[in-house]
Amino acid sequence: MHVFAIPTRTRFRGIARREGVLIEGPAGWGEFSPFTEYGPREAARWLACAREAAETGWPAPVRDRVPVNVTVPALPPDRAAALAAAGGCRTAKIKVAESGQTFHDDRERVAAVRDALGSEAAIRVDANGGWSVDEAADHIAALARYGLEYAEQPCATLPELAELRLRLARRGIDVPIAADESIRRAEDPLKARAAGAADIAVLKVQPLGGVRAALHVAEACGLPVVVSSALETSAGLAAGVALAAALPELPYACGLATLSLLDGDVCADPLLPEDGALPVRRPEPSPALLERWAADPATEADWKRRVTDAASRGPATTPLAARPPSNGAPNLEER
Repeated sequence: MHVFAIPTRTRFRGIARREGVLIEGPAGWGEFSPFTEYGPREAARWLACAREAAETGWPAPVRDRVPVNVTVPALPPDRAAALAAAGGCRTAKIKVAESGQTFHDDRERVAAVRDALGSEAAIRVDANGGWSVDEAADHIAALARYGLEYAEQPCATLPELAELRLRLARRGIDVPIAADESIRRAEDPLKARAAGAADIAVLKVQPLGGVRAALHVAEACGLPVVVSSALETSAGLAAGVALAAALPELPYACGLATLSLLDGDVCADPLLPEDGALPVRRPEPSPALLERWAADPATEADWKRRVTDAASRGPATTPLAARPPSNGAPNLEER
């Protein structure tokens, strides 16, 4: 195990440093990097993902490139526009509803990115559950003029998302709703569609317990899927790329071009977008970079404790990985 600590280039999700554990096994490297708010029960899924990557590897891909979006943090408009334009992607995901900011800040940021990318680019916003239903209905209506592809997790709960979808429909606002936290932090990730809460499922491979578990969620929920990252190193991003590469259909650009948000990487050949897409490959961590970004002893001890605590929860926290495909569905493991 190698514990890493890499500064972020700007605060993202309220953090200024990304930490985690890299685990080497017979199949390669896996990453375990749950955020601090995840306790052992939830972190067990993240560990299952790392163990899958290290011990068994992933299903065969059906594509060799994965289209991606540029992720724009809650920056001032000029910096947001510059970041979006420099990303080389034709899709941008813009963070909104940041603590300490106003909707005016959100609107100015979205407008600046739209101007920078032009009318043909796809733009989506991500509120991380930061709006009430009333706020989300009004804010999405106001931002619809910029041609939103969808709004990701505008409200925190499934009932709120379901109510929001009804309100938007009544107002004639055709902006799809994507569920992220409502899927990856749920005891049953399949409830989003049953509740009428989402048009799109955002899947993150670590919180769902690995590539195979996420493939079963994608198959069972029956919604279009966007694969997104949890702000991993290239070693962790490779699992998200493997998931996106194995999906039978991939109608949207994925949120996997997030390495640029970190101030370094553990791989000498990092996973960076080329012409708006990531190649389907698996870079190897470099011994020199593992040493460069090694955590201090106190941080290392804390993360080894988190691994132990997550392991103690056992495989029962990741039942989706063992769930068989539905009758008549293709076996995603044997394509």
